[in-house]
This record gives sequence, C-alpha cells and structure tokens, in this order.
Amino acid sequence: MGKRLFVSVDLDGLAEEVAAVQDLFGDLLGLKVTDPEQAHVTLKFLGETDPDRTDEVVAALERAVEASGVDPFRAEFGGLGVFPSLDYISVVWLGVRDGDAELTRLHEAIEPRLVDLGFDEEAHEFTPHVTLARMDHAGGKERVQTLVRERDPTVGHLQVSEIRLTESQLAADGPTYSTLARVGL
Repeated sequence: MGKRLFVSVDLDGLAEEVAAVQDLFGDLLGLKVTDPEQAHVTLKFLGETDPDRTDEVVAALERAVEASGVDPFRAEFGGLGVFPSLDYISVVWLGVRDGDAELTRLHEAIEPRLVDLGFDEEAHEFTPHVTLARMDHAGGKERVQTLVRERDPTVGHLQVSEIRLTESQLAADGPTYSTLARVGL
C-alpha cells in the first residue's frame, strides 16, 4: 500500500491568523474549511507512492533545492482567491504576497526531477497558494464571491528555510499530515 505524499512549505506559527481569515466565511453552506494547524503551500502533489521510494524522492528534492538557487526567504501571506473561477468555485485560497517568486522557482526545480522519477506532470500552471476551504456545493457561493472581491486580509509572514515531504492520511473528519523528511534551503 502506497503513502499519499506531497511536497510542501508549511505555515508554522500562523494557525491562529489563518483561522481568523477562515472565520470570515463563518459556517457557509457547502464550504468545508481546512485545518488551520495544517496550513501549507503545496509545491508538488505526488499521490500514492511506494514507501520504498522515499529516499529516492528526498534525494531528488535535495538536488532540486540546490538547482533552484533559493536561499531561506521571507514569505508573506494575504489576499483571497478561488479555483477555478468565481463562477464555479471548488477551492478558496489564501495568496502569497511576498515570496511567490521563490516558491515558483522551487516548484520549477522540483517538477521535472519528480516527473523524471515517474510522477505525474502538473496539469495546471503553478499558483502558490494556501487552501483555506473546499466548496462541495454552491450554497454559500454568493457570500464567497463577495468576500473574495471585497476583502484583502493579511495573515502574516514567516521565514521559509525548508521544504517538507509530507504524508497525507485521509480520514472521515479530514486529512492528517505528517512530515516524513525536511530539506533545508
């Protein structure tokens, strides 16, 4: 049985601020918020992965970080957006105001190295973001549209000094994440 893996930058220490932004949406119909303690930017989703391949993946991530030329940097999180569009909302996200160039460089270094290992190529253009909520149905759609158009919250900033290989264990009450490896910048 494989492990469900992804590569992330975690928003350590910003859970309260993330939760405060999620509170703007209250308990809207059809909207399921993510756990603010697990807030992160996904750099690459790997999906089901044989546990025996962990070392190989970590080695590829170490090469990617080196090739990216990205040193520890300050990232600021703020602003709201949705995927795929305001007309059809499936995900509500928090943006990256500062540090998006570094996150994109990390993604661009990681992507080809993991595709070379046989992982699926990313279907969409990379947009650094933190998922705040998923929309199951359109009950609260108009309220979400209004908030995204009118609000521009700032969550805060942090010093990014590593990326993580993270395991996601799915459960009825939402996924639980655990760090399998850390790769320093």
